[in-house]
Amino acid sequence: MAKSALLSLSLCFLVLFNCCLARQQGRQQGQNECQITRLNALEPAGSYQAEAGETEYWDEDNDQFQCAGRAIQGTLFPGCPETFQSSQQSQEQKGEGRRFEDRHQKIRHAREGDIFAVPAGAAHWVYNDGDRDLIAVVLIDNGNYENQLDQNSRRFFIAGNPQRQERQMQAGRRRGQQESCGNVLRGFDLKLLAEAFGVDTEIARKLQGEDDRRGHIIRVERGLQVIRPSLSREEEEEQEQEEREGRRGNGLEETICSMRLRENINDPSRADVFNPRAGRLSTVNSMNLPILNFLQLSAEKGFLYRNAIMSPHWNLNAHSVVYATRGEARLQIVDDRGQAVFDEVLREGQVVVVPQNFAVVKQAENQGFEWVAFKTNGNAMINTLAGRTSALRGLPVEVIANSYRISREEARRLKFEREETILFSSRSQRRAPA
Repeated sequence: MAKSALLSLSLCFLVLFNCCLARQQGRQQGQNECQITRLNALEPAGSYQAEAGETEYWDEDNDQFQCAGRAIQGTLFPGCPETFQSSQQSQEQKGEGRRFEDRHQKIRHAREGDIFAVPAGAAHWVYNDGDRDLIAVVLIDNGNYENQLDQNSRRFFIAGNPQRQERQMQAGRRRGQQESCGNVLRGFDLKLLAEAFGVDTEIARKLQGEDDRRGHIIRVERGLQVIRPSLSREEEEEQEQEEREGRRGNGLEETICSMRLRENINDPSRADVFNPRAGRLSTVNSMNLPILNFLQLSAEKGFLYRNAIMSPHWNLNAHSVVYATRGEARLQIVDDRGQAVFDEVLREGQVVVVPQNFAVVKQAENQGFEWVAFKTNGNAMINTLAGRTSALRGLPVEVIANSYRISREEARRLKFEREETILFSSRSQRRAPA
């Protein structure tokens, strides 16, 4: 059975295309641009189909965004050597064998829970070599220094024919335009393209993909044959151990050509915070994936058991884009004036933006709650309002008592009642598996 490449949910990277992720170009908005009085859980703005999958996307012009399986993946860095190479024997139609060689840059394996970081302008592709659909949630950071043209996301394909839907996704505010849209090679003169690649015009015509109707996600009929060194079980375990502990970089490892792009945050054994009665929380930042220091992004993956609570907290140095991957939770978000700007149940597939210094609290519903949050800082930090490591724990009881006009005993109880750190168990019901 043919394997297919399937990526959905958000602005997908597929079939060799470039995207502008990158460092913030003036994250500072105009003085009055981000006067947020109401936040909403956002559903996808639309979707479009391809031969082998579907992509859902959100409107990048939404005010909230303005302010705030298994697979293999290849990322191409300019000037880096093709360190994977092979020589293979193929059979011609007439039965005569022909030997050919291939060289390409490193290919990385992906599995459920992996975070991949892709630098600005790097061409990349993904192939689903598993037996299940592959779903990817993709964050494109328009507000960063390397996106130098404007605040719009611009991606281009160097193969295939993304067709009209991709144009609509990139320019949703210009709906109604019926421009034809293809890969970047389509705009070149056919003969000049053939000359540049050293091929005949028929091959050059195929490069332009004018007759290709498969869309941005395509099916590989006979499987994808690429150079992938197989790992022994011991090597796999060693690699997993390195990922859990985080590798300390040195001058050689941290060059752009060999820099790690992947970190798995789905493995319970690498959780940064774990409460057997409440859930777990894992983070990836520039400390355990150094390339995120360059991209100035980080992420967290959270699991809350039934009715469990994540401590009220705020992000000190980042906005947070929260995407619900499973279950439901009640979220309340409060702005700097003490006004609730969001008080709803966030459901699977919905997104909400939590601006910097807005306080937020999550409580899982009956089926538990899982989420992934992307943050706009390479080392995003939070400060909690309740729990063992909260801001209140650092205050004298007298200060708390006088600030809230409560007795010293009440202040002591308020300060010391919760011995948990970030994830709190429900006091009324027992934990349900998540």
